[in-house]
Amino acid sequence: MALMKCTFLSKSLKTMVKINVIIPSLNFEDVMSNRSKESRGNVKFQTLYLLHGYTGDESDWQRFTGIERYAENNKIAVIMPAAGNSFYTDMVHGGDYFTYLTEELPAFVQAMFPVSAKKEDTFIAGLSMGGYGAFKIAMRYPERYHAAASLSGVVEISEAVLKEERKDMKLENVFGDLNKVRGSKHDLLHLAEQLIKDGKSIPKLYQACGTEDFLYRNNIKFKKQAEQIGLGIHYVEGPGIHDWNFWDEYIRKVLEWMPLLREPIKK
Repeated sequence: MALMKCTFLSKSLKTMVKINVIIPSLNFEDVMSNRSKESRGNVKFQTLYLLHGYTGDESDWQRFTGIERYAENNKIAVIMPAAGNSFYTDMVHGGDYFTYLTEELPAFVQAMFPVSAKKEDTFIAGLSMGGYGAFKIAMRYPERYHAAASLSGVVEISEAVLKEERKDMKLENVFGDLNKVRGSKHDLLHLAEQLIKDGKSIPKLYQACGTEDFLYRNNIKFKKQAEQIGLGIHYVEGPGIHDWNFWDEYIRKVLEWMPLLREPIKK
């Protein structure tokens, strides 16, 4: 298994950006065989883009969960970008993080690492703010992602920003006029409705939240509204608050749920 920290220039953000990358090892049989050197050049891996939460960075998942073991066990590459407090959005007053994450980052990853670019091999997940980002990116680009997962996500974003319970988050800098979020490109339910209306395929969606989490009601509301518009979501809940104990447990469950090959892709 290889662990890498990368820094490169983002044209969208006009600054250097950081990502952490996990590349699993080959199967033991391939490594020990005389063909291992030759086979390495003919192998790619499925990919999980794994997003951090508000105040987090590219190191969170590695520091606070067993994601390295889970990636190795499932033979999946994991890409962990830093996105500040952007809500994975092209901010009104700030950086174009959505553009960076959906255009520059995948191009960089596919050019630099042995990963498949196919939809059936590409997944995205995140926690809290990252759960919102994972669903948003997957529904804005459904042709790219096989599945998306939100853990304790700020999924009913229109409710969250309109109530603006945490004024210190300065969400106007991200979304602009908060009264215009509902029904916009920032509203997950609106994005889902448009995909359903247009008859487009929607990535498989996994939603989880702890029953003691302060975002539990937000998640329940989103689940009910999703059911009303016919949006299929694999919803699960269990004891837990908004913390790494819950996210470590459920990222393992996410990987179990995702339709992974659990072995390298041989050309």
